[in-house]
Amino acid sequence: MDKRGAGSRGQRVKDTVTGPQSSALALGRLYLVATPRPGQSEADLLARIAAALDGGVDTLQLRCKDWEARPYIALAERVRELAHARRVPFFVNDRADVALAAGADGVHLGQNDLPVTWARRLAPELMIGRSTHASEQATATLAEAPAYFACGPVHTTPTKPGQAAVGLDYIRQVAALNPPCPWYAIGGIDAGTIGQALDAGASRVAVVRAVLDAPDPAEAAAELMGALHEAERRRQWTESPAT
Repeated sequence: MDKRGAGSRGQRVKDTVTGPQSSALALGRLYLVATPRPGQSEADLLARIAAALDGGVDTLQLRCKDWEARPYIALAERVRELAHARRVPFFVNDRADVALAAGADGVHLGQNDLPVTWARRLAPELMIGRSTHASEQATATLAEAPAYFACGPVHTTPTKPGQAAVGLDYIRQVAALNPPCPWYAIGGIDAGTIGQALDAGASRVAVVRAVLDAPDPAEAAAELMGALHEAERRRQWTESPAT
């Protein structure tokens, strides 16, 4: 076994989700949104996802925009196997039907997708995550009681063409809300920018290219997880009462 993976998994800090979207698998701090690249083989994608999981990724999503249901389900089943073998929760982007068919733990919805309440009626057993891009969206999302929500894009990213960056101010605004559920800073997060997001108040991040496109996805994930753990140690130290 890769020593980096064993160490990272042993140090993971997760939050158990309760309520309508409860799951036996808890949400972690390093969320990988796996998006197949044009021309990429399934074998290469799965190998990179497996390496990322072994490096420390502790929450996983498969995002296949504009795919038909049958191939989306087939790939989602393979990715779910990788995630569940490592006790990592697995989400499908956009499609509650695909999430159910593939045995995923949850579905992630954008602002233009199904409302959380509608998705919950269709699939009450699924955890439901939501994308947000502004403070009013975060407030509205919290009223829907999702399992988690994402905040971004913090920086401009080709993963979200046409979506303006919300900047670090939005992360500070969400942190000030002290949300009762997990939330993730997303968008242009990598080894060079993660510190800014953490300093702004995030304690969890979601990534795409920083891990999936890295020469060594396991090493990239381990580096990001190390930054998350270091930020958590600093936070605990500053919040501990003086002796």
